[in-house]
Amino acid sequence: MTTRTGSLDRRTFLRGAIAAAAVASMATACSSPSSEGSDQGGTKGETSAKNPFGVAKNSKVEACIFNGGYGTDYVGYANKVMGSQVAGVTVQVKPVVDIAPELQPRFVGGNPPDLIDNSGEDQIGFLSILDQLETLDDVFEANNYEGKKIADTVYAGVKEPGTFNGKFVGLNYVMTVYGVWYSKSLFDANGWTAPKTWDEAYELGKKAKAKGKYLFVHGKEAATYYQTLLIDSAIKEGGDEVRISLEKLEADSWSQKPIQDILKIMEKMVKEGMFVPGGSGTQFQKAQASWSNDQKALLYPTGGWIENEMKQATKADFQMTGFPEMVLSASPKMPYEAVRAAAGEPFIVPKKAKNVAGGKEVLRALLSKEGAANFAKTKLAPTIVKDTVPADGYGSTALVSQSKMLADAGENIFDYKFVNAYGINTDMLVPWNSFLAGDLDAAGLTKALQKISDKIRNDDSIEKFEVS
Repeated sequence: MTTRTGSLDRRTFLRGAIAAAAVASMATACSSPSSEGSDQGGTKGETSAKNPFGVAKNSKVEACIFNGGYGTDYVGYANKVMGSQVAGVTVQVKPVVDIAPELQPRFVGGNPPDLIDNSGEDQIGFLSILDQLETLDDVFEANNYEGKKIADTVYAGVKEPGTFNGKFVGLNYVMTVYGVWYSKSLFDANGWTAPKTWDEAYELGKKAKAKGKYLFVHGKEAATYYQTLLIDSAIKEGGDEVRISLEKLEADSWSQKPIQDILKIMEKMVKEGMFVPGGSGTQFQKAQASWSNDQKALLYPTGGWIENEMKQATKADFQMTGFPEMVLSASPKMPYEAVRAAAGEPFIVPKKAKNVAGGKEVLRALLSKEGAANFAKTKLAPTIVKDTVPADGYGSTALVSQSKMLADAGENIFDYKFVNAYGINTDMLVPWNSFLAGDLDAAGLTKALQKISDKIRNDDSIEKFEVS
């Protein structure tokens, strides 16, 4: 696992998550603050049991929230619960799709928002702004709205993915499970079963073509979902050494045998027309709808946010269900049941924000039992707050399948962070779109990805995180 000071065992945290889960178009841009918001945090209020950060009464909190699979309304819900703690505090939610292009200039200008959900394909690389972020240990040390210490109400290990070189700066709010998704009703109707190996997936692709369908689909902004599938599958096949090489940005990391073997099969699938054509020129949600609503494709690799993201474009009785990424052989280093899972959706509070205390207070509201239960119920995904997901998953087959994947994985759960830490996903989208369109072969994709890794490794101005 990635070494971070004070981090806990992710597997312990996820075992706790298993128990809880089993039992229980761009909108308004985040422009610079107007004069209307000039009172956002000029003076701090007095600290108290109900106001541990000293947020000023009647102050405003500017929150720029990634407008992706979970939307932004759950942050606005904080307005419904904050009043019980601090009078008149208001969070003003501004949806953003392209986080880095929109918000990096504000860091440079010294006027960042009070709270940012640093997520999505264009998130800001954490290491590039590490010294400009508040540490968030005090949020976990504070009491929640029910009077309990927040650290005692969340799963163990949730600080780990947001801790960089010993600094806890990213509060990851959502439990994210990665896998491959399909329509159980469609599979049942055709007598298909979810593939466990890449060979089985290839055979399923031939069956799909016989029915006038495709195996996979992709959209231009989410082409790297197939990189996630590649890496996850390769780690399962080749073990932790595959992950370590990629995380260390080693000179031949993308040439590792498990990666190349999977790429060869992917290349064959592309050449034999098993991907819905035109994906590299299609907006990703429209592409996803061809899977979830039109059922042109059988499988889609993504995270647990997919059900909520596509709830307005999913065929009735689709029965969205997830399963672990495929392995290559009968004897992989990690079992087929192994999954990548972690706390995700990282919230940050910039040091130069006008209302730092307000940004932290919104996080406290989201971590209240009411705030977390609202997210689980409306987004059909679990947060890091324990005991907020019922056994029936609020009627969600996707949420129930996430619980099953975690339970079946046991201790075989892993994660990695080099793509997000160095903010290189945007660069990787270019070769992946070319590869999935059939314009770039596996060798060309390997060369392009290695070049991106090499550029980061060889740039001494970029701080690197320790890997073990």
